[in-house]
Order: sequence, then structure tokens, then C-alpha cells
Amino acid sequence: MELSTVSEIFEKMPTVFNAAAATGLDAVFQFNITGDEAGDYCVVIKDGACKVEKGVHDSPSVTLSLAGVDWLDICNGKLDGMAAFMSGKLKATGNIMLAQRIKSLFPL
Repeated sequence: MELSTVSEIFEKMPTVFNAAAATGLDAVFQFNITGDEAGDYCVVIKDGACKVEKGVHDSPSVTLSLAGVDWLDICNGKLDGMAAFMSGKLKATGNIMLAQRIKSLFPL
């Protein structure tokens, strides 16, 4: 089933969270979404649990900035995350290696 809104993605993330892929991981993913569905979301992974909140975290491990339409395309398999990064559609700061783990942590 295709995800249709940015908020739907963030609401669904805790329900599809793959705790096995997060073994030993203590990280905060900050998402800064621009465009029609602009908003800031932080995803905290600690002790095998996942928590998603609206807003900006004080000290994220990695910050991802991209348009809502591009985030939807990545989550729906229409845009490769690495291709988005290389083309400048996705900007990442901090521990960018963590960004590569998003698909295994959240099999949307």
C-alpha cells in the first residue's frame, strides 16, 4: 500500500520498526521536511525501541533535509535514497552512515 502523506510515514514508522536491525543502536534521526507538507520530526532509537516526535531534537545523530514529495518517493520505492543524496534532493549532516540504515530499520 502506497503511503500518501508525510505525516502518514512518520505515524507508521513505529509500527514497522525492525528492532532486530537496531541492536546496539542509540541514535536520533532529525528530518526537516520542506514543501507542501513541511515539518520537523525526530526519530529516537534507543534500547531497541523507537519513538517519533514532531519538532527539533537538541542533538541529533544525523539530520536529513528534503522536500516532502521526495521523502514520499523514497518511502514508496520510487526514488533511491542514495540517488536523492547524490542529486542534491536530500541533504544530510552528521553521521550520514546512519541514513543508510533507514530502510532496514523501517521497512515501509
